[in-house]
Amino acid sequence: MTVRPLELSRLRRENSTVVTAAGDLTLDGYPQLRDYLLKSAAEDPDGLIADISGLAIQDPALVSVFTLVAMRIGEWPAIPFAVVSTRTEHRDLLRRRTVDRFAAVHADTTAAEAGLDRPVRLRAQQEFARSPRSAAWARQFVTAKCAEWAVPHLRDDACLVVSELVENTIEHTTSAPRVRLDLRRAMFTIAVADDSLVPARLHEGLGLAERGLGLKAVAQIARAWGCSRVWSGGKIVWAVLATPAKPR
Repeated sequence: MTVRPLELSRLRRENSTVVTAAGDLTLDGYPQLRDYLLKSAAEDPDGLIADISGLAIQDPALVSVFTLVAMRIGEWPAIPFAVVSTRTEHRDLLRRRTVDRFAAVHADTTAAEAGLDRPVRLRAQQEFARSPRSAAWARQFVTAKCAEWAVPHLRDDACLVVSELVENTIEHTTSAPRVRLDLRRAMFTIAVADDSLVPARLHEGLGLAERGLGLKAVAQIARAWGCSRVWSGGKIVWAVLATPAKPR
């Protein structure tokens, strides 16, 4: 049997990004579809919708890719995710495999967009010139936003995280760090983008005082952290801080 190649495209709409998948979804195509969806989410649309109407799923277990994507983007960038198919057998399969516990399942894009949960979001972003003062400027930016968004109790942790991420960018890339802050669903996210293809990695077994180990400090402070590739060819390193119900 001839396997049709996996064809993926995306369309940025006013209220969402729609990724259309067609062809045969095989075990080899699983990581391709996963990474395409995650990169689309990294652009931080208001919502992400996967239209799989034209997809032939060769193994029912492969629909777990949508559960994985929903769980990953639920942490960052914390946007709603839905799966669309005009085919009843697709929707039935997604429900049998409990994908609908993690992502909404709809018959068309219009219904999916209408059903997206859009939490109130505060966002700010700024690019900083490469300088020995870059991290200090980023801390000032974070301090101001924590005050403006009424989360001063997160200021110290947020400043430490942004400082480590910016310093990591300055040390390991040739890019000017681009800082993006988000507050939604009681989660405060600090993300720093650069143009390097080299993923950020956590080095184990060494002390925090060692040069170049800022991500270890981030991992100890953050509820979750990660590194995501983006369509520009670079990456975003992000960390999520949980907002407590009451400041201490």
